[in-house]
Amino acid sequence: MNEYLSVSAYTIYDNVWWLVHDHDVRCNRQDVFVSMLSKYDLPHYCSTFHFPLQSQKPASTTMGDSSDADPASMAATRSSSKTAPPTPKRDGFHLVPSHPITYDVDQGSGFQDITYHVSTSDHCARIAFNRPHVLHAFRPTTINEVRQALELAQDDTRVSVIVLSSNLIEERTPAFCAGGDQSVRSSDGGYDDGSEAAPRLRVLDLQIQMRRCFKPIVAVVRGYAIGGGHILHMCADLTLAGEDAVFGQVGPRMGSVDAGYGSVHLARMVGQKKAREIWFLCKYYSAEEALQMGLINGVFPNAKLEGEVGRWVRRMGMLSPTALAVAKAAINADQDGSAGISLMGGHITRLFYMSEEAKEGRDAYLSGRPPQFRKIPQSKL
Repeated sequence: MNEYLSVSAYTIYDNVWWLVHDHDVRCNRQDVFVSMLSKYDLPHYCSTFHFPLQSQKPASTTMGDSSDADPASMAATRSSSKTAPPTPKRDGFHLVPSHPITYDVDQGSGFQDITYHVSTSDHCARIAFNRPHVLHAFRPTTINEVRQALELAQDDTRVSVIVLSSNLIEERTPAFCAGGDQSVRSSDGGYDDGSEAAPRLRVLDLQIQMRRCFKPIVAVVRGYAIGGGHILHMCADLTLAGEDAVFGQVGPRMGSVDAGYGSVHLARMVGQKKAREIWFLCKYYSAEEALQMGLINGVFPNAKLEGEVGRWVRRMGMLSPTALAVAKAAINADQDGSAGISLMGGHITRLFYMSEEAKEGRDAYLSGRPPQFRKIPQSKL
């Protein structure tokens, strides 16, 4: 055993599991773990990471709160053996807890077509389509409620990541979203369910809102993601799917098309030829096929999907919010033109406002004196 070994402890529900990273040893008995510490003289390394060695688990350690322990960061930043071979597991992602997210705040009382919940422990909001009788097809009311919930999540400082999903029931075929509800499709353009003064294509506004939201949006897909629902998952930053997920476009079969993100963004994701195939043939694709063509980020067994969603959400919750926001804006900028560049510029302005140089400009103006920018060491470019 060398000096570079690190030890961490996590509570999984009511069982204590101890992980010795470099040796991949797992045990669920406190006495076994303590004997290992004694054998290898490890108390110093545990105290380095502020994990108390005691017979009972620390009261503050909970698997639901990513702020209590950051195993990924610890694995990535600890001193490594000078002779250890390179390994992808150095990123620590496999150490991030993978149990389903628990949502403890229900803020969806005013919604009819969706549900909206927040997890204060995992810093995540969940917006879910709630029209299982029509495979979660959306109408204007649905889209406007999603837009309202998305704005709530964006402004909520408790929320780091937003999940867009659907509520499944045993009596109905699983679906993420089957696109626009054709029963309220208007002959005057758009969709009309009586909730607005005129037929609208509100889903286009939602697509733009999703792109401009500075928080990561994760689409979680079970069953059908078809038509407009397929485009919504594409507009999300990440898509995680169950093994029963099905993807495809149907617009040309029913006199409809999305000439915006549904076409341009699709071509960027899967290539020109594949995008034309998807639109020109209106074929459906399995989750594995979607993964292979770069349409989604991961496929998991249905029973493990929500746990993996938890892992991905917690990992993002451990990272720099500003870095993620800037990265999202930068990745989107080439497709979103001046609006995309402006959004990225807004993040830069926000950071600049926090600098001593910017503060000097403000303070000098309010004091009626000339600014002394060159006296600030960080301003000497």
